Amino acid sequence: MSGLPIDTVLPELRARLASSRAAVLQAPPGAGKTTIVPLALLDEPWLAGRRIVMLEPRRLAARAAAARMAELRGERLGGTVGYRIRFESQVSRATRIEVVTEGILTRRLQDDAALEGVGLVIFDEFHERHLDSDLALALCRDAQLGLREDLKLMVMSATLDGAAVAKLLDDAPLVSSVGRSYPVVVHYQERDAGGPLPPRVAAAVRDALVRHEGDILVFLPGAAEIRRTEELLASNVARDGIEVRPLYGNLPWEAQQRAIRPGGARRKVVLATPIAETSLTIEGVRVVIDSGYARVPQFDPKSGLTRLVTQRISRASAEQRAGRAGRVAPGDCYRLWGETVQKGLIAQPIPEMRSADLAPLALELAQWGVADANRLAWLDMPPPAALAQARALLRALDALDADDRITPMGRAMAGLPVHPRLAHMLHAARERGLGAPACDVAALVGERSPLPARGPEDVDFLARVEALWIFRRRGRGAAAARGIDVGACERINRVSAQLRRALGCAEPAGEQQAGDVGLLLALAYPDRVAQQRGRDSARYLLSGGRGARLPEAALALRRPYVVAAVLDAGEGEGVIQLAAPVSEAALRTALAAHIETRQRVAWDAIEEAVLARREERLGELTLDSRPLADADPEALRAAMLDGIRRLGLAALPWDDTVRALQARMLSMRAWFPEEDWPAVDDATLGARLEDWIGPYLNGVTRREHLARLDVGAMLKSALSWEQAQRLEEGAPSHLTVPSGSRLRLDYRPGESPVLAVKLQEMFGLADTPRVAFGAVPVTLHLLSPARRPIQVTQDLKGFWGRTYAEVKKELKGRYPKHPWPDDPWNATPTARARRRPPR
Repeated sequence: MSGLPIDTVLPELRARLASSRAAVLQAPPGAGKTTIVPLALLDEPWLAGRRIVMLEPRRLAARAAAARMAELRGERLGGTVGYRIRFESQVSRATRIEVVTEGILTRRLQDDAALEGVGLVIFDEFHERHLDSDLALALCRDAQLGLREDLKLMVMSATLDGAAVAKLLDDAPLVSSVGRSYPVVVHYQERDAGGPLPPRVAAAVRDALVRHEGDILVFLPGAAEIRRTEELLASNVARDGIEVRPLYGNLPWEAQQRAIRPGGARRKVVLATPIAETSLTIEGVRVVIDSGYARVPQFDPKSGLTRLVTQRISRASAEQRAGRAGRVAPGDCYRLWGETVQKGLIAQPIPEMRSADLAPLALELAQWGVADANRLAWLDMPPPAALAQARALLRALDALDADDRITPMGRAMAGLPVHPRLAHMLHAARERGLGAPACDVAALVGERSPLPARGPEDVDFLARVEALWIFRRRGRGAAAARGIDVGACERINRVSAQLRRALGCAEPAGEQQAGDVGLLLALAYPDRVAQQRGRDSARYLLSGGRGARLPEAALALRRPYVVAAVLDAGEGEGVIQLAAPVSEAALRTALAAHIETRQRVAWDAIEEAVLARREERLGELTLDSRPLADADPEALRAAMLDGIRRLGLAALPWDDTVRALQARMLSMRAWFPEEDWPAVDDATLGARLEDWIGPYLNGVTRREHLARLDVGAMLKSALSWEQAQRLEEGAPSHLTVPSGSRLRLDYRPGESPVLAVKLQEMFGLADTPRVAFGAVPVTLHLLSPARRPIQVTQDLKGFWGRTYAEVKKELKGRYPKHPWPDDPWNATPTARARRRPPR
């Protein structure tokens, strides 16, 4: 018996696993599930001497859990208990409990789907909902159903909804344990102070050091905030003999151990990322200070880019963090937010499946032989848009064929413990004789920077390469003297060597050539080749179509082409965080299969003309462009139509006559809908440019060429011969009035046409003129001799009989030179004034 709370449920857990193929164990932090449960199950009859494989999401936790179990058995690590993490293992033939990180379990499943020799797979800390954990559980469940009925699965979690996991595992039994913890007093800020986190956290630490005893565990979003807080605390706490220890994933193992080991007589402040939320027990912690934030990657399938986002933690994470203060004695937790904010936190962390880059998952599914992800059991299904984008990337990397089946290159890529992008680079580089330098590049991308801190100089990938070579050529002392992180260089060296072994490459014979580095990155990131938008500009266009920019201080990287190895999606345009320059010649070598030669015939809005060019393009980038003399006439026509759409119909040579013709045709359409008159309104013409103007665009390639067009003839071409005749008869352009004048009719579709005419020109006419074969009266605008409106009427007879006398009385004196007969019915119409009598 361990004396831990988990002891009380071990009999039930043994019984459940003896009778079921799966079980779910819910146990809060401190219950002892990680180290006690595997040991307690080791001699179960159903295990029959086979291994237990326990998946631990984090490398630090995997090492620590294995070491603690070995210590409890009084054995050395690598005996009964061992571990495997990326590029590191301590196992032997005697190992029965193997603690592995997520990618290791997936790789083992792909190599041996039946998991021969394994009797139980445990998924620890499953509530963290890492992408690889979800995938590994789905693959294990598939193997259990199809290959290994005797394989048992157990999911252990502190805060996850155990019922949902149990249902996923075919209603597996759910076993719950209480934890062992002391009371923790939670303190909230009265209001959210705002501003940068490090100064607020440092102030809270100083206050807690005075108020409380014991060590302090501080939760911060990431390494940058940890370093800044460490700087702010250094001068204050050093004089009091207090140690400040950072703790995050990319730290060397020794530095991580210094953070989690007991500090002895000296008090300790541990500045940690969420790595310290679960699994790890840091002895001596009595106070937790929680910033309330975590930094998580969010993948945008539209851009294919991932962005690190700092966001509020969940309520479950807040509880996990607070519990760290009550592991060994009563404690206190200071939350740097108010109780109102606490109530608004989401209940659980968002699973990585919903926000991560799914390219690794898509490659694993293809290797597993699953085309439809719905075939597997998931707590959260892979989002279709992100999965489709991931498969598109894998096709570009030659890992999948057109039917999304894995290719020989894809199988080779899946065998390497790196992202598919880097795996493609490694294999493609080996074929070019650049395998060894490619291993260095992959290690430099995947591990922490050897440069002292992120800054403008650290954006340049070549600076990292140079730091590594200084370390190799001149040794630890010379590298350290130049501010190079020696521990990081040692780690990069180890990873590079392990990749060379996996790839079958010899050690590098000399320093890497700068030109090779850009070429190698292009093999991994063909969609992140960036072309400068202007000379000396910090703004770039990515081959994938997105805009990006370099930090203003990264002057040395402003080259015509760079390749972005790390790129934050940003709000409007991406921010290049790590890149190397690359020459056009290197791009043509590395990405020959991606470069297309095509004719580009398109409307240029600046030139207001169709430009025809032969272009060599890498995605959305134009590598070369030359005039095209023999452009396809149909392509020219289509581009000119596009130009007309952009310019609008007003760019065509309309005049009053053409507009009048359009109005006459539309009037006939309104008056005789049954006769199928064509729609020639502006909206319809704009939508059907190809039909009515397209045939007339031969040789028309510029805006000024539009002046050649006869728009009236184009409109008339839409009429049949019979319609053209009826148009002239039913909607004549002019009317001849009694004076003999031929006057234009003003048509307004759907309304009566208007005839503006001087009153004297209508003498003798009793009936109002009509159009539309007599169906529609003309609206007469009767004008004074000065051509000012006197009367608007459609009843000329009524005007002569009722209104003319009053008009005559009012205007005769004003216009004495014009006739104002008493009997307009029989007067002679005239367009002119009366002649003066001879003197």
